[in-house]
Amino acid sequence: MVFGPGFRVCYICGREFGSQSLGIHEPQCLEKWHIENSKLPKHLRRPEPSKPQPLSGSGSYSLKAENEAAFQSAHIQLLPCETCGRTFLPDRLLVHQRSCKPKAQSSGPQVQNLTLGSKEGLNASTNSKQQRNMAAPSVTDKVIHAM
Repeated sequence: MVFGPGFRVCYICGREFGSQSLGIHEPQCLEKWHIENSKLPKHLRRPEPSKPQPLSGSGSYSLKAENEAAFQSAHIQLLPCETCGRTFLPDRLLVHQRSCKPKAQSSGPQVQNLTLGSKEGLNASTNSKQQRNMAAPSVTDKVIHAM
């Protein structure tokens, strides 16, 4: 993930903030997280996210490593839809599931053979072109016939 220069990522929501703003944002974001989490059904509630403590191999501070760890921490909270597999925050998952429908089970994809190497494919493509041309007169047809 590419982050803006000098920006830091919130480990709760995954958004970017300036270094001074992040210290103000995190307590408010955590409070909002607690409120939203308590409103969820018990089976969708999550444990409180913990602030990651990344260290590079030498033990030195790395903004890139910290941002990546915070971003991963924020995205761990996403839950997959049981029907389509897309991931959502728990409160948004409930809204999504109201409209997510399972795909109709078919006996396989209906594919028409349109290869020019076979007679059926050539006829099918020619017939579809003829049907398209006969479907509606073009603007030039209307102008010619109107004269």
